[in-house]
Amino acid sequence: MVGVAQQLVYVVDDDQGMLDSTVWLLESVGLKALPFTSGRDFLEACDARLNACVLLDVRMPGMGGLNVQEEMKARDIRLPVIFVSGHADVPIVVRAFKAGALDFIEKPYNEQLLLDSVQQALSRADDSQTLSEGQARVQARLDSLTPRERDVLLPLVQGYANREIAEQLGVSVKTIDLYRSRVMKRMEAQNLPDLVGMVIAVGLVDPLRLR
Repeated sequence: MVGVAQQLVYVVDDDQGMLDSTVWLLESVGLKALPFTSGRDFLEACDARLNACVLLDVRMPGMGGLNVQEEMKARDIRLPVIFVSGHADVPIVVRAFKAGALDFIEKPYNEQLLLDSVQQALSRADDSQTLSEGQARVQARLDSLTPRERDVLLPLVQGYANREIAEQLGVSVKTIDLYRSRVMKRMEAQNLPDLVGMVIAVGLVDPLRLR
């Protein structure tokens, strides 16, 4: 079993020789590599919670790499994808990048180029994992707010003054002052910009709709 902190590379390629040599290369620099000869096998085994990336061959029998990428999206598997292909025509490359691929490397690939791309993808995966853990903490704080505190939170982060919020909710400015300080404390926010950043991170407000 791979630990959550360990960096992992899923290698998906129907060419057994290429698969073996890629796994050997990755393991020679201390990375854990899991090989798959079919996209479906990879999808069934993939753990989206891991700090991982995917090296994905474009042309495979049955389910090709672009179809695997589409299925990853459908299953909300947000691991960075690096495509490798011996037949990289322009429309395929464009389609792969439009769907969110991190890189596209032609076979036979330069080993250092591949390793650099993998390290970049893993650092991207690590960042997104840290972000999602942070989002979970913010969401837990949001869930601890009372309904009235949430009523104050939304107009507060949208840029309304305490007087305006008091008018909206039909209470005194002093009451809003009290709720505001409670919201800041419960959310563990140092200041208003800090609080705004939190609610944007969890998707509670659209940054484009802020005042």
